[in-house]
Amino acid sequence: MRQDSSALGEARHLLGNCALFSGLSADERAAIAARARIRTFNAGETIFAMGAPGDQLIALLSGMIRISIPSSEGKELLLAIIRPGEVFGELAVLDGKERSADAIAEKACIVAILNRHDILSFFERNPSRWLEVIKLLCERLRQTDRAFADVALLELPIRLAKVMLRIINREAKSEEARQAKIQFSQRELANMVGGTRESVNKCLRNWQRSGFVQISEGSIIVTDPSALEELAEMSS
Repeated sequence: MRQDSSALGEARHLLGNCALFSGLSADERAAIAARARIRTFNAGETIFAMGAPGDQLIALLSGMIRISIPSSEGKELLLAIIRPGEVFGELAVLDGKERSADAIAEKACIVAILNRHDILSFFERNPSRWLEVIKLLCERLRQTDRAFADVALLELPIRLAKVMLRIINREAKSEEARQAKIQFSQRELANMVGGTRESVNKCLRNWQRSGFVQISEGSIIVTDPSALEELAEMSS
């Protein structure tokens, strides 16, 4: 838990600007932020695990989080990358049941945790905000459908291109994305796309020869995101 008051104040300011709470008055945002519990996680730490009790909504204030489903073989299916200003764990707001996926800190993170009771009270006072939750749930469902369809139907290079684009955020400015760095290991990427480390390594080596990526110690630098985008679009 962060104890520094200035950092905590900044985190609550960021929480007030989260998409779910946009359009509220300053007093309403402050009331929500006052109920939040601020926590920090180091890269690689588990925020919550699939099957764990869940009765909290979480807003990411800084860092990056990946949402995935683990398999019995030790692999994972990447469902979403959460970025600052986004919320996750929203299913717990609706039913208070166990978590349906893993949430892992991809980078050092600051999160704001809101209890289900406080969130439900907020929606009782602001029923129009339920529409934002419905939109969020629909987007999560679409992401899950796409992830399962990719593994079932697409060849590994296309699956790998799509996952890498999700990681580097293709919404970023082209200039910012030209040297986007992925710090997952090749084994982790293989787990995400339902392949083997050897098959991912072969694909990345081919892409390196083509100038799409650069493989360095502990990271993969995407030097030509547009080439990966073209490959990913072969699935459409």
